[in-house]
Amino acid sequence: MSSKVAVILSGCGYLDGAEIRESVLSLLSLDKLNCEVSIFAPDRNQYHVINHCKGEEASGERNILQEAGRIARGKISPLTELSSSNFDALVIPGGFGVAKNLSTLAFDGPQGKIDSTFQAILEDFYNEGKPIGAICIAPAVICLALGKHGISVTIGNDSSTAEAIEALGAKHISCEVDEIHVDEEHKIISTPAYMYDGAPISGVASGIEKCISKVLEMRK
Repeated sequence: MSSKVAVILSGCGYLDGAEIRESVLSLLSLDKLNCEVSIFAPDRNQYHVINHCKGEEASGERNILQEAGRIARGKISPLTELSSSNFDALVIPGGFGVAKNLSTLAFDGPQGKIDSTFQAILEDFYNEGKPIGAICIAPAVICLALGKHGISVTIGNDSSTAEAIEALGAKHISCEVDEIHVDEEHKIISTPAYMYDGAPISGVASGIEKCISKVLEMRK
């Protein structure tokens, strides 16, 4: 029987939403392992809009669910409809949207707030002993909800983000782009991906493939 995996996206575009490559590589890895995937995103406006050619803030508003629907090819549901009881595991690709739209980590660091629906989902998966795969900046954001349990994660080797993780009660483990960190006790698997800005996509892909594979292995 195929595994049922929930994937949470935070928009579309690494500067203001979900990192597109990380999202697609995650979905590809899940498909290769014959998973039944359902994609979710918050149905509200994102924090702001960034021109990805210039790296500058642009005018206008964009809906997180509608933006993430570009990656999901329209097959996506509001985050409020995600129930952990329907899934075996959870995967969260990165991108600044996780730190801007699903939390305020990008602006407030370890004093940041996390979206209440997202927090409840994380706590449900954690309490049910179901594995969570976190990619790029996502491991730091989940520490806003789960750091109190003493979890361990990796975001690569970025010192300021690692300090924020430690301030939240979690432990940071340095890893290369193509590596993963496995918290066996808490069933949290993380990989740095584009926390290494400019990393080759092949290295990012390798790390994500390992992460997804371990997530499914740990659900058994």
